[in-house]
Amino acid sequence: MQNQSKCIMTTEYPSQRWKDYELIDSGNGEKLERYGRVVMARPEPKALWDKSLPESKWNSLIDTRFRPGAGFGKAGKEDSGTWERLHRMEDQWQIVYNGEPDPDTRAASDLHIALRLGLTSFKHVGVFPEQAPNWEYIFRETGRLGRIRAANSLPAPKVLNLFAYTGGASLAAKAAGADVTHLDSVRQVVTWARDNMDRSGLDGIRWVVEDALKFARREARRGNRYQGIILDPPAYGHGPDGEKWKLDELLFGLLKTVNDILDPRDSFLVLNLYSNGYSALLGETLVRQAFRPGEDARLESGELALRDSFGKVLPLSIFVRLRR
Repeated sequence: MQNQSKCIMTTEYPSQRWKDYELIDSGNGEKLERYGRVVMARPEPKALWDKSLPESKWNSLIDTRFRPGAGFGKAGKEDSGTWERLHRMEDQWQIVYNGEPDPDTRAASDLHIALRLGLTSFKHVGVFPEQAPNWEYIFRETGRLGRIRAANSLPAPKVLNLFAYTGGASLAAKAAGADVTHLDSVRQVVTWARDNMDRSGLDGIRWVVEDALKFARREARRGNRYQGIILDPPAYGHGPDGEKWKLDELLFGLLKTVNDILDPRDSFLVLNLYSNGYSALLGETLVRQAFRPGEDARLESGELALRDSFGKVLPLSIFVRLRR
């Protein structure tokens, strides 16, 4: 029987110190959130309970509400719809995330991220706040690897962010000193991420508009290696040249390819999955089978969740992290 690393399973939440984000209430298939000064209501299928606040209170707080379109809930159109503005607000605005103090020394963090937000026709606004614990992990792990490599006269750690969206994870790695490659198949989203880099006072990220699986396979053929790899794949999607992505069919193959380009020592992996049918245990098994971590590796998995002001917990994604 192969020796395997033990896995720590946890539920993680954004810090209450993050003043630019708040989940005010949730229930009846919706969530009420504040991003900076903007309060919005959006559909949330996982909010199966009752709202804690009356509808009249929601209506008095809301600046904008997302109204699902006719195709909402159908394959490929899960988030289509329009925004109804109830109060005057800007088309775009900015929020800031400041990192947590070091848990050991309590020294202030150098993680400072500025994120531009905006209302899109797909319900999203440019950030998934439950990802903040992943940003913290990426920042800490990149810093750890940077110190190891500096002590051995090696260049800064290389971090690859696949399905990178507007770049919160890329910025966390860059803030910790990594040589970052940010990849997404949508050019407009990559432009959005570049704007976030500028707003955060960072520079030097490599931008790639490409299909993630094609890029990973090409890097494997070239023999390129990374010390950190981040994956946040959608359930369905398309590459820039129309390549079809279906999570159930392609995820395990992608993970095996990523194993070929992740350094076997002094490296980390972060896998995030939003698909409703996936559990943390399933994600852990996928990573074990694709990467075969030994006893000296550290494996952790769990759920990323938000807690509203009434204490109701809204689980939104599962994560698996591998450190070796």
